[in-house]
Amino acid sequence: LLRLIQLRNTVNEVPVYQLIKQMVFPPPGLAEPDGLLAIGGDLSPQRLLLAYSSGIFPWFNEGEPILWWSPDPRCILEPDAVHVSRSLAKVLRRGIFSVTFNRAFLDVMRSCGELRRGPGGGTWITESMVQSYNRLHQMGFAHSVECWLDGELAGGLYGVSLGKCFFGESMFHRSTDASKVALATLAERLLGCGYTMIDCQLPTPHLLSLGAREIPRDEYLERLVRAGVRPATTLLPTVFPC
Repeated sequence: LLRLIQLRNTVNEVPVYQLIKQMVFPPPGLAEPDGLLAIGGDLSPQRLLLAYSSGIFPWFNEGEPILWWSPDPRCILEPDAVHVSRSLAKVLRRGIFSVTFNRAFLDVMRSCGELRRGPGGGTWITESMVQSYNRLHQMGFAHSVECWLDGELAGGLYGVSLGKCFFGESMFHRSTDASKVALATLAERLLGCGYTMIDCQLPTPHLLSLGAREIPRDEYLERLVRAGVRPATTLLPTVFPC
């Protein structure tokens, strides 16, 4: 059902799977050492739901074909393991930011793309990605957390919720600590709702400083199942936030 092709990168030619029209992905264990699993397909809600529920996510730059990834190890953050520094705890106690859920999904997503782009830079949050995830948002699967300061959007994050797992996609801030407040507030809400994992996909120093850690892909996939997430193209959205 899947065709193995050679994808040329800057170093050599890497064998990856080319997706077909049917909704199917190769097993995550067949990914390349860097996590690249497949190329092609589309960003339809059905394929995105199948990808996330299978432990796979899209990540590609503007002008590139759609690339699908399942890295090993995988970066995760348990909702009860978020590291709140003294300074962040002070900000949370003072209530400097007003935090909302799902009030400005498109604004959050576009802000993530704009700030990641930078002067002369690119972004993987293309307009096609924005529209695809907005469809997931309208269906009740994709969600945003917003931090407001004096009525202005100061930071936030967005991701996909399936079962008891939140698949974090990106975050941004225009004011110091705004994205950290969004994440800490999200983790507290998820913990109260019985969520067991925030998928961070790939590690960054920032995420690791907030308590994220890496686990083997096999363990990650097992944890997805325990969180009630199994591969499917048709799923029922959970009430979020609960």
